[in-house]
Amino acid sequence: MQRPSALLAALALTCAARAQPPDPADLAEGLRLYLNKGNCQACHGWAGDGRKMDSQMPDGANLRESKLEREGLALTIKCGRPGRSMPAFDRFAYSDGRCYGMKLDELKSRGLTLPDPPATLQPREVDLLVDFLLARVVGKDPMDRARCVEYWGAEVEACAQFSEKTNR
Repeated sequence: MQRPSALLAALALTCAARAQPPDPADLAEGLRLYLNKGNCQACHGWAGDGRKMDSQMPDGANLRESKLEREGLALTIKCGRPGRSMPAFDRFAYSDGRCYGMKLDELKSRGLTLPDPPATLQPREVDLLVDFLLARVVGKDPMDRARCVEYWGAEVEACAQFSEKTNR
């Protein structure tokens, strides 16, 4: 009898830990991954609003309007979007069927391609990136000065484009 209650207690602790807001240092690391290692801003824009940074890059989704939840975001980051412009950031994404139950041969036989990511991400890095996106981007209103300062964690030059009048 104690085993089920111990399992329930552990599950409750896990759920409670997820409900707590991410650590600011983790959010900062998620932002770094978004901007640098993953270079997500090249297609999705620095604010995640789909205003890409490089005209040579594919158009990325406006993540601020996304309805994806944690699991969907993690899956999209790890597995990409075959046949679209979203790369798979999991090094082994299509090597063993972990993504959509397909291997690279099956993708190719269906005529689906995936661009190469700028770098692959470790599972912990995917979690940090998802935490950042959920806390600062996904489902958030369009960028204004206050959101810009919150996004960067301080007043930065990028926030100057938003007048004080655009604040909430």
